[in-house]
Amino acid sequence: MGATAAIVFSALGAAYGTAKSGTGVAAMSVMRPELIMKSMVPVVMAGIVAIYGLVVAVVVINGIDTDYSLYKSFMHLGAGLSVGLSGMAAGFAIGIVGDSGVRGTAQQPRLFVGMILILIFAEVLGLYGLIVALILSTK
Repeated sequence: MGATAAIVFSALGAAYGTAKSGTGVAAMSVMRPELIMKSMVPVVMAGIVAIYGLVVAVVVINGIDTDYSLYKSFMHLGAGLSVGLSGMAAGFAIGIVGDSGVRGTAQQPRLFVGMILILIFAEVLGLYGLIVALILSTK
C-alpha cells in the first residue's frame, strides 16, 4: 500500500500540474508563439513530482523481504503517504501557479522570474515529502 500510495498520489498531482499548466501554455501560445519553449518550465516541474513517487515506490518494494514486520510495513505505508500526498499538493500548486504565471508572462515578460520562484517553492513541498519518505523507509 505504501508503494501504491507513493506512485498513485504523486502521479495524480503531476498529471494535474501538467494538464493545468498545459492549458496555460496553449492559451498563451495563441498570442505569443515565440514563448512556447520558455513556458514549458511548469510542465517539466510538474513531471518531476511523479519521479519522487517512483523513487519511493522502488525503495519500498525493495524493502519487502521474508521477515517483514508490522512496524516496517507501517513505516513503508507512512513513507508512501508522505511522498504521495505532498507530491499531490505540490502538483496542484505547480499547476495553478504555472497556468496563471504563463498567461501573465505572455502579457508582461518581467513576471517570468517571479513565476519561477513561486514554482520552486511549490516544488520544494514535494521534495520535503520525499525526504521524510526516505527517512521513514530506511528505519
